[in-house]
Amino acid sequence: MTNVSADPAARTDQVTALVRRWLAESAEHPVDPAAERLAGVLKDPNGLAFTVGFVDGVMRPEDLGVAGRNLAQVAPLTPTFLPWYLRSAVRVGGALAPAFPWIVIPIARRVLRGMVGHLVLDATPEKLGPAIAKLRESGNRLNLNLLGEAVLGEQEADRRLKGTYEFLARDDVDYVSIKVSSVVSQLSMWSFDEAVAKVVDKLTPLYELAAASEAKGKPKFINLDMEEYRDLDLTIAVFQTLLDQPRLQQLEAGIVLQTYLPDALGAMQRLTEWALARRAGGGAPIKVRVVKGANLAMEHVDAAIHDWPVATYSTKQDSDTNYKRVLHWSMTPERTYAVKLGVAGHNLFDVAHAWLTAKERGVEDRVEFEMLLGMATGQAAAVRGDVGRLLLYTPVVNPSEFDVAIAYLIRRLEENASQDNFMSAVFELADDRRLFEREQERYRRSLEALADETDATPAPAPNRTQNRRTEWEDGRLAAELAHRDAPAPGIEHEDESLTSVVLGITRGSAGDGDLDGSGLVAPEHANRPAGPSATPGFRNEPDTDPALAANRDWGRRILARVPSSTLGIDAIRAARIDDHAELEALLANVRAQGEAWGRRPGAERAALLHRAGLALAANRDRLIEVMAAETGKTIAEADPEVSEAIDFAHYYAERARELDHVQGAEFVPSKLTVVTPPWNFPVAIPAGGVLAALAAGSGVVIKPAGLAQRSGAVMVEALWEAGIPRDLLALVDVGERELGRELVSSPLVDRVILTGAYETAELFRSFREDLPLLAETSGKNAIIVTPSADLDLAASDVVKSAFGHAGQKCSAASLVILVGSVAKSERFHRQLVDAATSMRVGWPEAATSQIGPIIEPAGGKLLHALTQLGADEEWLVEPKQLDDTGRLWSPGIRTGVKGGSYFHLTEFFGPVLGVMHAKDLDEAIALQNAVDYGLTAGLHSLDPDELATWLDRVEAGNLYVNRGITGAIVQRQPFGGWKKSAVGAGAKAGGPNYLFGLGDWLPDHSRTSGSLHLRGLERRVTDLIEASQSSLDYEQFEVLRRSALSDEVAWAEEYGTAKDVSALGVERNVFRYRPVPVTIRIAESATLVDGLRVIAAALLAKSPARVSSAHELPKGVRAVLAARDIDLVREGDASWLAGLAKRGPATSRIRLVGGDAAAVATALGGRPDVAVWSHPVTPSGRVELLPFLREQAISITNHRFGNPTTFSQGVI
Repeated sequence: MTNVSADPAARTDQVTALVRRWLAESAEHPVDPAAERLAGVLKDPNGLAFTVGFVDGVMRPEDLGVAGRNLAQVAPLTPTFLPWYLRSAVRVGGALAPAFPWIVIPIARRVLRGMVGHLVLDATPEKLGPAIAKLRESGNRLNLNLLGEAVLGEQEADRRLKGTYEFLARDDVDYVSIKVSSVVSQLSMWSFDEAVAKVVDKLTPLYELAAASEAKGKPKFINLDMEEYRDLDLTIAVFQTLLDQPRLQQLEAGIVLQTYLPDALGAMQRLTEWALARRAGGGAPIKVRVVKGANLAMEHVDAAIHDWPVATYSTKQDSDTNYKRVLHWSMTPERTYAVKLGVAGHNLFDVAHAWLTAKERGVEDRVEFEMLLGMATGQAAAVRGDVGRLLLYTPVVNPSEFDVAIAYLIRRLEENASQDNFMSAVFELADDRRLFEREQERYRRSLEALADETDATPAPAPNRTQNRRTEWEDGRLAAELAHRDAPAPGIEHEDESLTSVVLGITRGSAGDGDLDGSGLVAPEHANRPAGPSATPGFRNEPDTDPALAANRDWGRRILARVPSSTLGIDAIRAARIDDHAELEALLANVRAQGEAWGRRPGAERAALLHRAGLALAANRDRLIEVMAAETGKTIAEADPEVSEAIDFAHYYAERARELDHVQGAEFVPSKLTVVTPPWNFPVAIPAGGVLAALAAGSGVVIKPAGLAQRSGAVMVEALWEAGIPRDLLALVDVGERELGRELVSSPLVDRVILTGAYETAELFRSFREDLPLLAETSGKNAIIVTPSADLDLAASDVVKSAFGHAGQKCSAASLVILVGSVAKSERFHRQLVDAATSMRVGWPEAATSQIGPIIEPAGGKLLHALTQLGADEEWLVEPKQLDDTGRLWSPGIRTGVKGGSYFHLTEFFGPVLGVMHAKDLDEAIALQNAVDYGLTAGLHSLDPDELATWLDRVEAGNLYVNRGITGAIVQRQPFGGWKKSAVGAGAKAGGPNYLFGLGDWLPDHSRTSGSLHLRGLERRVTDLIEASQSSLDYEQFEVLRRSALSDEVAWAEEYGTAKDVSALGVERNVFRYRPVPVTIRIAESATLVDGLRVIAAALLAKSPARVSSAHELPKGVRAVLAARDIDLVREGDASWLAGLAKRGPATSRIRLVGGDAAAVATALGGRPDVAVWSHPVTPSGRVELLPFLREQAISITNHRFGNPTTFSQGVI
C-alpha cells in the first residue's frame, strides 16, 4: 500500500493541526439551533431513551390514542437541556395526551419534527425546491435518498422507484441514491442470478435517464446504496451488469462500500479491476462511496438469530483501521483514473487524513468528500473551505409519512449518543481537551495498525467463510468426532445434604449449586450429569448462509438434481413389509436390541447420537434434494429443517446423560418405540422422534408418512451411516391398513411418537386404549395485531407465518386478529396485500420459488377454504390455481371471518389466511383461545401492558411476540402445544423434559438422613407435612420430607423461574412452566405416604388440583387441602372408574397413585385429550412436579431496528 504510514506520529501531528484549524474555523459559522438542541438532549442520561421513544412511540402509531399513551410514558424522561417552555409543553402534553390525543399529538409531532427536521428534507413539491436551492447556496451538492414505507412487496418497490425517477428527472436534482432492496421486494440470495436480472431490469430506465442527461450536457448521478451484508455481492453484481450494457458505457455512476466489513478491501479490488477494464474499453469511470457502515446493530441481530459469525469487525478501532486501509489502497493515480472516491463521514481526523493523503498523491480532483444533511454544519463548512465542495447525503420524506424515517432517524440518534462514535463529541471537541485527545488517540491507534502494510499485504479475510461444498474437507469431521467422543472422566456423586442445598438456593435463582451433578457443567466435562437448564456442550447448528457465493453454487447444484432425483427409492422399497409374521419378527428383533441398548449408560448413547448429528450434517445436500423432489420444499425451507434435525441429535445426546443421574428416581427405558411422523417436515420431525427415542435407550421402528417416505428413508440411511445398527433402528413401509394397525397396537410396542392430526391420535387409541402415546397434533393459530404494533413489521410477519411452505406448517398462522383501529388501517391492509401478492409460487427446483406446491392436489376442506367463502366473508386476495396439477396455488386472504365460524375453528393446512376483527385485546384473546387447539400464538404490540395481559391469558404452548410464529429452534424455542395440540405428557420437542416421557420411572430411596427438620420449604408444603406427621412412621416421614426437599431444589433450579438459556440478547426466548389442573387419584392399593408425596408436589406447583382418594386422609391433611381450596372426594376404585367412564374426567391430567392404569384407559375410552401419569411415586422433584405443570416457550423480539429495547423486561 505504497507505505500506508511510514511515520504514524508525524502523520498524527499533521492531521491534528488540520483538525484544530477546522474546529477553530467552525466556530465562526452559526450553529444550527435544532442540531445543538438535539445534541444537548442526547447528552442527558435519559436523552436517547426520550428521543427514540418520542420518534418510535409518538410519531409512528397511526392510532392517536396509542401515541397519546406513549407520550405520557416518555414525558417523565424529558431532558433538562430542553428550554423550560419545551420541557413544560412536553410534560403538560404527556399529562393531557391520553385524554385528548386528537389535540395534543398533532402538536407534539410538530415539535418533534422541529427537533429532528434538520436531518431530512420535506418532499412536498412546494417545499422541496426551495430547500434544495438553499442548501446549494453554499456550494454543496446534494445526494437525495427517498425514504418510504418498508418494501414488503412489488407495489411499494415500484412506488419507491417511481419516486426516485421523478426526483432524478427534476432540473434541480442531479444526484440520487437507491438500494437494490428498495427496487425489488423479498429478495432471496438463493436466486441470486435471477435477482440480479430482475433488479437490473427495474433499474435500467433510471440509469438510461441519467445517461440521456449526460449526453445533453446535464450529467446526473446515481449511487447504488446498500445496508445489509447479504446485499454486498448482489449490489456489486447489479452495478456491474447495469454499467456493462453498451448504452450505459459512458455513464458515470457510483456504489457504496462499507468498511466495517472485512470484505470491503477485497470488494474494492475487484471493482477496481473491472473499472480499469471498462476504462480501457472506452467506458466512463465509476465512483465508490467509502463509508464505515451504519447497519451494525442489525448485523448483530442477523448473526445472533442464524448462529453465524458477525459480518462486521468486532471493534470500532478495527473498522476505523479498515476505512483507512481501503482509502490508502485506492488513492493512487492509476486506480482513481477508473475509480473516483467518495470519502463519507464526519470524523474530522479521518477527513483530514484522507484530504492530506489525496493531496500528497495528486488525486484530490478524483476524491469527493461527503457528509450527512444537518450534522455538524459548522465543521462541514470549515472542511468545505479546504476541499472545495461537499456532497450532502440528503434523505427526503413526505411530512404525512414522517414515520417512515424512523429507522434512519434512530440510527442517527444512536450515532450522536454513542461514546464510540465521533458524533457524540462533535459540539464539544474544540473546548473539551479530554474528548479531543480521545478522538486523536483513536486515530493514532488505527494508523499504527496499518504501519506495516503494503500493496502486497493480502486483503483481510471475511468473517463469514462457511462453504458447504468443502466443510467436510477441512478437518471438521475429525475435530468434531474427537470433541464428541472424548473419553469421560469418572462421575463423582457428592453426598451433599439436601437441606443445605435448599437453604442455599435463592428463590428465582438459576440454581448453580451442584446437587449430585444437577448443576450446570462446562462443555469439557460434558460427560458429567447435565443440568436442567441450558444444555452444556450443545450449540445450535448454523443454517446455510446464501449471502456467500460458494453456498449459492452448492444450492444450485442441489436444485439441478431435484427433477431427476431418485434418492430414497431403493431404501423404502427394501423396507416394504406385506406379511404379519415378518412385521412381528421385525418388532421382536428391534425390541430385543432396544433392551440391550437401554442398558448402556447415557454417555455411550450420547456418543453415538453425536455421530448421528455429524452424519446428518454431512448429508445436508441429499436431505434437501429429496425433500424438494418428494414434498416440494423450497431450499430456503428445507435447509433450516436439516439444521433442526442435526440439533435434535446433539441436544438429545446431551440430555441423555441426565437420565442416568436424576436424584430419587431411576429411569427405565422403553424397549421399543414406534415413530410415525408427518409429511410436512419430512426430515426434522422424523429425526427428532427417532433420536429422542434412541437417546432415551429404546429401539426404534420408524414408518415415514406415505407422502414423504423417501425423505424419511434418506434420513434413516444417514443414521445408519453414523453407526446406528439397523437392528436398533428399523425403517418400515407396511403395505396394508391392518399391518399399519398392528404396527402401533402390537403388545411388543411400548410407546408411539406421533406427529399428525388429532384424529390420527384418536384412531391410534381406538386400536389400543392403553397405548402410551406422545403426540404433537393439530393447530389453528392466530396472530393478534394491536394498534400499538409496528404495522409494517406485523404485516411482514403475518404473511411469512401464513404462507411459508404454502401454509403447510402446523405452526402456520391461519388467522390474523386486528384489534380496534387496525381493522381500518389502510396501510396495514395495503402492506399485507402487497407482501402476499408479491410472493413467488413455483416448483422447488426453481430458485426463485418462495412458495412451493402443496403436497397433493387440493381437496376436501382445503379446497373448500381455497374456493368458498362463508357468510359475510370477502376475498381481500383471492387464491388462484396456477397450473393443472392442482398443487400450485397463490396465497389467499379472506376478510370478514366471524367468531365461531367454520373458518375460525377449522385447520386447513394450506395457503389461506383469515382476517378477524376485535374491538379490544380482551375480545381478541377470546377469539384466539376459542379454538380446540393451542399450538402457537402470536402478538404484535409494543405496549408492555398489552403484552402482560396477553401472556397471562393466552392458551398456547409456543408464544411469539413481534416476530413470525413459525420456525421453532431446538432448545431456543422447544416446541409443543396445549389443549388438543398435544397428547400425552405435554413435554416439548427439543426441550429439557422430552426424554422424561419416553420411558418409566422407579423410586430410588437409597439416600437417607437422620434429620427431621423442614427448614427451607414453602409454608404450604410444611403445613401438609406437619399435618401428616402423626400418621406416618419415621421412614415414611423421612421419605415425605426428603421428597419435599427434592421438590424445592427442582423448583428453584428448573420449574420455578422463567429462563432464557439461549441468551441471544436481540431475542428473548423464555421457557416457563404454568400450573395446570390435575386430578390426583389415590387408589386402594396406594400407600398414604405416596399420596401425600404427590399432593406435596401439587401444592408447591400451585396446581389447582383435586384429590380423589380411596383412603380416609388424616383430619389435619383434610384441613390443609380445604385451606388451599383443593377439592377432596373419597371414593373407591370401582366408583371412581365408573364416574370416569360416565362423566369423563374433571381435568385433562390425572396423576394415578397406585391402581390399574389399563383400567383407567378403558374407562376413558382411550381419549387422547386426557394424560395419565401412572408410574410408581418417586422422591424426585424433577420427576414428580412435571404432571402439575405445563411448558410454555415465549420468543420475543428484543430490539427495535437492532437497538435493545426494555419493552418486555418488566413483564417477564
